[in-house]
Amino acid sequence: MSATPSNVKTLSRRKFLEWLGKLSLAGSALFGLGALGRFISFESEASPPSEIDLGPESDYPSGVMTPVPGAQAVIIHTGQGYKALSLVCTHLGCTVKVTSDGFACPCHGSRFLQDGSLRNGPSSHPLTTLRVELNSEGHLILYTQ
Repeated sequence: MSATPSNVKTLSRRKFLEWLGKLSLAGSALFGLGALGRFISFESEASPPSEIDLGPESDYPSGVMTPVPGAQAVIIHTGQGYKALSLVCTHLGCTVKVTSDGFACPCHGSRFLQDGSLRNGPSSHPLTTLRVELNSEGHLILYTQ
């Protein structure tokens, strides 16, 4: 007498391994399709506004550098009017810090004078000047692009 009944089918090792391989391949394909779907449907962060209302002109006293944190910029009120400088280092894009004699990049050591001109590198360009205007309501408008 045999140990297994005649109506029960046995699965050979070869067939089992073929089945397992096909199942693994199908699982990998589904995982890859899911990753591709997430990649295609990715939504990047909203870009920052290119026009920022900084508020009334009276908030920016003469002779003072006022940082604008949301725009990575500083507003400088001089005797000739208003000037805005980007606080993004022109070397590799780090945010420069305001110092007593201008600006310093904490990443690679570039230094800039208070007017944004280059004092020493490794950067080879001055800080980017941004456009700032006074609108009809007496508010300063900063244009970041």
